[in-house]
Amino acid sequence: MHLKTNKSSRSDGDLTRNKIKKVAQQLFATRGINGVSVKDITEASEQKNKASLHYHFGSKEQLISELLIDGAQKIDEKRQELLHQMLKEKNTLSVRMVLEALIYPVNDMIDHEASESTYIRFVADLQLNHRKLLRDILGNKWNSGYRRCLTHLKQLSPDIPNPILEQRLSMIGIYSNAIFAAKEASLQSLDKSNRFWSRSFTIENIIDTLESILTNPISVKTQNLLSDLK
Repeated sequence: MHLKTNKSSRSDGDLTRNKIKKVAQQLFATRGINGVSVKDITEASEQKNKASLHYHFGSKEQLISELLIDGAQKIDEKRQELLHQMLKEKNTLSVRMVLEALIYPVNDMIDHEASESTYIRFVADLQLNHRKLLRDILGNKWNSGYRRCLTHLKQLSPDIPNPILEQRLSMIGIYSNAIFAAKEASLQSLDKSNRFWSRSFTIENIIDTLESILTNPISVKTQNLLSDLK
């Protein structure tokens, strides 16, 4: 009679957890978290035990939290490393360099996971429909590299009035999430005719547009509307 060892049991448990996580993130990315039930996840991940999600994660909310932190931690580590390297090579950062630190880790993760990449669409749904949940889970720990970048961008934009600057920084976050969610969807699509992402200059052109959001002069009309608030 063959007895399972504790090691094999742990291995089986890890495989089950990873399968549930992969399937759940795919479903959340394509349907949104409100459009996915625990039953949907257990059935799509081929779990015979209908309570397997609760056994491994406690609840759907805790599974969401673990998925969000997993991806955020990967991106944050790369972002912190990039900022550290930039500051090591140069005493001061430019707006362009900070935006590269924001964008490159996200793009690299998508390229590495290719057609299986789903994290950015998952985050985009949370940002659009569940901002409080997103903030509560990440807190001040799992996005410290992102917050460092925002601090640098604020310091590099002293002439932009704070209400305008805050909005522009939010636009950068919303825009970059949306466009990289589109990249994920494109890589997963069966339609390979989309040439947008195959061009060598695409990522740099995206960073160009992000830089324009932050550095473009404030129009007279916007200035007048800002003055009306005072």
